Amino acid sequence: METQGIGWAVKEMQDGRQVARAGWNGRGMFLFLVRSWTFTDGRQDNQPLLPFVAMQTATGEQVPWLCSQTDLLATDWIGTAAG
Repeated sequence: METQGIGWAVKEMQDGRQVARAGWNGRGMFLFLVRSWTFTDGRQDNQPLLPFVAMQTATGEQVPWLCSQTDLLATDWIGTAAG
């Protein structure tokens, strides 16, 4: 399995694919780009969000994701079978 850097991972997500780090311990974890989303804050409905990167966690939930220094410099990024 060929691994890549973060620039490759970002491009893959921009092209609609999912990526992960080969070194991540959690099974089933991956990142993906959310291009469009709205939320309700209790006062206003359907507030638009800008595109963001989300992670599917090992337990199956999705959460907004921020890159750590380790993730930024890692060279073990891979595509996922589902993405």
